[in-house]
Amino acid sequence: MSPVLHAGLLALRAGGRWRGALVLGPSGSGKSDLALRALGMGFRLVADDRTLVWSSGGHLFGRAADPLRELLEIRGQGVLRTPALDFCRIDLVMEAGTPERMPEPEVLILAGVAVPRLRLRLTDASAPHRLQEALCRLGAGPEESYQDRLPAPRAPATGETAP
Repeated sequence: MSPVLHAGLLALRAGGRWRGALVLGPSGSGKSDLALRALGMGFRLVADDRTLVWSSGGHLFGRAADPLRELLEIRGQGVLRTPALDFCRIDLVMEAGTPERMPEPEVLILAGVAVPRLRLRLTDASAPHRLQEALCRLGAGPEESYQDRLPAPRAPATGETAP
């Protein structure tokens, strides 16, 4: 059974394929607001609010929970129906928070897969542009890719579960 995360999932076509960003944060942190702004920049919605994740072939994937497919909540206005991708590979986790000026590379292990993690104030005006930049740089080449600097994932301790 796939875990369901309280998260949004956005995708951007880059490098010849859809690259997904799982957007994590507490209720009211700006996940759906970021999604709404990112849609205007060429992103596609995959999931808003509830995302099912699973691993296959060493990669992490996600999709919307069935009742929420193609729905995006706009706080204070209601729910908008918008075209969405059925699923996509998750290449990045964008977590609500205050980013460090020069952060060390981090990963988050989900369903046994290590995914690069960045922190971002989701409501910043530049947030969709920063998300776009991060997704476009993934795997772009050794001089630009922070994936090459990521620490090797550690094996979960006995009894430990992925977040």
